[in-house]
Amino acid sequence: MERRLALVTGASAGIGAAFARTLAARGYDLVLSARRTERLHALATELRHRHEAASIVAPADLSRPDGVQLLLDQTPRDRPVDVLINNAGWGLPGAFTETTWGDQQAFLQLMVTAPCELTHRLMPGMVRRRFGRIVNVASVAGLIPGAAGHTLYAGAKSLMIKFSQSLHLEGAPHGVHVSALCPGFTYTEFHDVNGTREQITTATPRWAWLQADAVVEAGWRAVEANRAICIPGLPYKVICAAAKLIPDSLALAVMRAQGPKFRRD
Repeated sequence: MERRLALVTGASAGIGAAFARTLAARGYDLVLSARRTERLHALATELRHRHEAASIVAPADLSRPDGVQLLLDQTPRDRPVDVLINNAGWGLPGAFTETTWGDQQAFLQLMVTAPCELTHRLMPGMVRRRFGRIVNVASVAGLIPGAAGHTLYAGAKSLMIKFSQSLHLEGAPHGVHVSALCPGFTYTEFHDVNGTREQITTATPRWAWLQADAVVEAGWRAVEANRAICIPGLPYKVICAAAKLIPDSLALAVMRAQGPKFRRD
């Protein structure tokens, strides 16, 4: 029996690589996409040796308008994609008016436009086949008030959460499960890329840090059970519940006081 095919963006490290390993262990073949080709090849070799999973290395820069098409051009036409993990992303430090619009535009392309386009291109086939799994990697940041700096990050993640909820309702009658995975601080290279590693680790207590493998395990259980939102870790469940209960003015005051600890000027 032919193995199902899963496409993972941002697969070169962190949550994306953990998703690739989890899916390979569950019998999926992979399309691995990111910008760092050498890491993708190393991961593909690992998955072949450990799980006999075949992997297609499909490098693409999804912050470019043609990135999704380049990725899909490298995906086999004779094998349908049954699982889509929209994970690629990064943060853009600094105040909104102190960054270039070109950088913000690339950020929105990567964080919002690319995952929406990939879903729009791949979900119809899942609906026809009456099977599909889509995980949109969002963030706790999309469930709490925004903070100064990294200005569009919380907004982009909030959009992906609402997008996932709507897709969850649209896909359920057709066997297509959609979940937004909303982790908090997670041990990955994310903070190294945007230059906030030292600041974040100094400001954040150890209990607030999640392991990528645990985040992915929770996310995969959620999409298999067809839960629209997954918040890994009890502390973050409490934080998100509290954010819904307190007045907006108080929530913003908290973010005003605490936000600078986690943002690079």
